[in-house]
Amino acid sequence: MALFAAKDRATDWLAISLFPDRVEVAQVERGAGGRPAVRICDSYAKHGSPVETLRRLRKSLRANRFQCSALLQPGEYQMQLVEAPPVPVAELKSAVRWKLKDLLDYPVDAATVDVADVPVDKSGAPRSHYVYAVSARNERIAACMKAFHDAGFPLDAIDVPEMAQRNIARLFEEPGRGLAMLVFDDRGGLLTFTSGGELYMARQTDITLDQLTGLTGSARDGALDRLVLELQRSLDHFDRQFSYITPSRLLLAPLAEGAGVQEYLAEHLYVPVQTFDLSEVLDFPGAPELRDPERQSSRLQLIGGALREQGAE
Repeated sequence: MALFAAKDRATDWLAISLFPDRVEVAQVERGAGGRPAVRICDSYAKHGSPVETLRRLRKSLRANRFQCSALLQPGEYQMQLVEAPPVPVAELKSAVRWKLKDLLDYPVDAATVDVADVPVDKSGAPRSHYVYAVSARNERIAACMKAFHDAGFPLDAIDVPEMAQRNIARLFEEPGRGLAMLVFDDRGGLLTFTSGGELYMARQTDITLDQLTGLTGSARDGALDRLVLELQRSLDHFDRQFSYITPSRLLLAPLAEGAGVQEYLAEHLYVPVQTFDLSEVLDFPGAPELRDPERQSSRLQLIGGALREQGAE
């Protein structure tokens, strides 16, 4: 998914997340036939304006060596699963834009829109064809592009966390099976359903990492019960919408040791629930601290952005 895309220059990607107080950066190297290697994964405090910070990073990271993407944050965009209009591929984006006019809380003419296809049933059974529509306010996209442009920082794509998490999930998939992946941070949780390296469904939850690991007693129990209910509903919805794909398991991003979330979910859900470790599929020569599973969740989607493939959505 790229709300904006420029001409390809290189093979490896540098993913950037802009925050009010910092800039986070990850770069993954894809060796020929080897495991992807995380060469850069760091957070840089902002000093001065965003443009000044990006200009310094462009020089220190020698960003012109890579293709670069900016990762939007939740609240900066909307992502909606809609039935694909029966139009030629060349007209799909315009047709989807028209469908969004009643789903956005601002005029659709003020939106930048991109579309990601959801693969149809390979058995040929007659089913509805869906696409993901990603939309963001023009002013937000323009502001992002301007900051990079003014800093002389190359920008090849603007990405979203759902697609970045899809890139991580594809490393853990089993052939011919679906995979659910659940990742938490201090803003909430993101649940994705993938198969064959493609995103089929994504759901966000406002249950945060702190509610699961920092609370105790009835407050924590309430958060866990609400999470189980949301997951059950999402699994049931996925089964109805994509009955031709069976999730093999739900992978949970690493949490603090003793948190008990994986055990609780495994007891209450009908799919196997396992905790994953990125060290199973990635090497960390440039970020050895991420060999500790508990430090991975906060950087997982950023690393996923850097796992973007050449010419990918």
